[in-house]
Amino acid sequence: MTDGPRRLWRTVARPAWPGVDRARLAALTRRTREVLLIAGMTGAVVGLVVAGFEELVGRVLYGEVRTLPLPAQLVLPAVGVGLSVLCLRIRGRHSASTTDEYIRSFHDQTGRLDLRAVPARLAASVVTLGSGAPLGYEGPSLYAGAAVGSAVQRRLNRYFTIEESKLLLVAGAAAGVSAIFKAPVTGLVFALEVPFQQDLARRMLLPAAMSSAASYVVFAAIAGTEPILPVAGEPPFNLVDLGGAAVIGLAAGVLARVFVTIVRHAKRLSSMGHPAVRVAAAGVVLAGTVLGGEALGDAPLALGPGYDALRWAMEPDRGLLAIVVLATLRVVGTGATLAGGGTGGLFIPLVIQGALLGRAIGGLFDPGNLTLFPVVGMAAFLGAGYRVPLAAVVFVAEFTGRPGFVVPGLIAAVVAQLVMGNASISPYQVSGRVGHLERRLRTPLRSLLSREGSTVPPGTRVDEVFWTHLVGTRQQAAPVVDDDGTYLGLVRVDDLAAIERSTWATTKVDEVMLTDVPVAAPDWTLGDAILAMERAGVDRLPVCRDGRFVGVVTATDLVQLDEIMDRGEPD
Repeated sequence: MTDGPRRLWRTVARPAWPGVDRARLAALTRRTREVLLIAGMTGAVVGLVVAGFEELVGRVLYGEVRTLPLPAQLVLPAVGVGLSVLCLRIRGRHSASTTDEYIRSFHDQTGRLDLRAVPARLAASVVTLGSGAPLGYEGPSLYAGAAVGSAVQRRLNRYFTIEESKLLLVAGAAAGVSAIFKAPVTGLVFALEVPFQQDLARRMLLPAAMSSAASYVVFAAIAGTEPILPVAGEPPFNLVDLGGAAVIGLAAGVLARVFVTIVRHAKRLSSMGHPAVRVAAAGVVLAGTVLGGEALGDAPLALGPGYDALRWAMEPDRGLLAIVVLATLRVVGTGATLAGGGTGGLFIPLVIQGALLGRAIGGLFDPGNLTLFPVVGMAAFLGAGYRVPLAAVVFVAEFTGRPGFVVPGLIAAVVAQLVMGNASISPYQVSGRVGHLERRLRTPLRSLLSREGSTVPPGTRVDEVFWTHLVGTRQQAAPVVDDDGTYLGLVRVDDLAAIERSTWATTKVDEVMLTDVPVAAPDWTLGDAILAMERAGVDRLPVCRDGRFVGVVTATDLVQLDEIMDRGEPD
């Protein structure tokens, strides 16, 4: 082939598109394939981890608890909560959060999931759930998946851009939910939807989908594909049933707000008082719920994630009062577990409450249909509690495998969302994605915290402070800190200038320091700091943790937006 025909062939076979850099396009395509491959491998690892977790907790530990005599079942949940507290206090004090920790890490622009806390939280989950405490397995599964994703991304950081710094965090979380529920689409949608109240995570769909599918395949290969709670029958519905779905959505919105309030109060109680007192009080309450469940159904209805309780409630001869009592026992047990310091998920407790609500209300509209309304209640209660209506409806579709549940479930979920307002079970959710500058204003202060200048002991003379600590270091103010690091106040050049010079040698700084300057915490955002400075009329804030001085932040730091953006960008 001569040069002329060869050039023509190259032009036809490989056309040149104006403005397109072929090398860059090829590199982008190759990197995309690599990212998807890494996400799939991450999902497979998560599937193995969740399968091991489910086997240990659900089949070995809790499976044994279910067969024990009643006296042992009364005591073991308290033992599990106590062991959970101990696990979380080993090598530092960690919170019992699992799903909340994922949401917090997703929005933290300067930090990653703290992998040092992973063993403690997972161990706490194992002892809490294995003892029969009424929480779900999905929270630890999601958290384990997010931790695996974060660890993989740290090791393979070169394959990801700055904008993709949370990609495997989300992919791993999706894989964790996908595996534990055997519902790959639910895992995908939940991981994308739960960080926001009215939005979805973007640019993470394909890797999260790949990870979720891989996790499901691995988990199903080990644990089988049988649904957790088989649902039989095709649910025919009419306009009355659709009206009933709206009523269930309304009731679910109201009761979900109550459930959210109980959970939030319980979480606050988990950090108050002496741990031994909290665990003992939680143990008494849990024992009472176990006794109540045994009296109600001659079975451990108040123990475990709640699948046994739901099967019991779905029997045709269960009365309205019995179902209400069962729902109350499980809410009380969940609250007591969280208040005592137990660790577990809240997805399934929301689902169980929704199913019981639907079972109770459904009899008023269609007593012969024992399937439709409990499933509708699941979608409404879950969607309202976590503010994830899309994930809730997808869960119903995958959970049942029947499209007839989707429309009533969607109606109930939408009505419940309207009733919920801005309430959510997670304090770390945000309404939606924000602009570049707004996102930077949410950056925690610890990203630009500095030990500017020197601190001043409270007994220092004013003349020494002025010449040595202020003028000598070219600073406008200095924090007053005692020997053990406790912050006492702030001394400023402007304030010292108003004092008679002849008294400087005999006046101590603790006599003239300002004590009404706002004190920030390291987890304050830049926006919080700017607002506090404006209201107080100051140009700097001392930053303290538990009363101990850790640094200062100045107005100069806050207005250097270029540096803030560089520091705030996740790596």
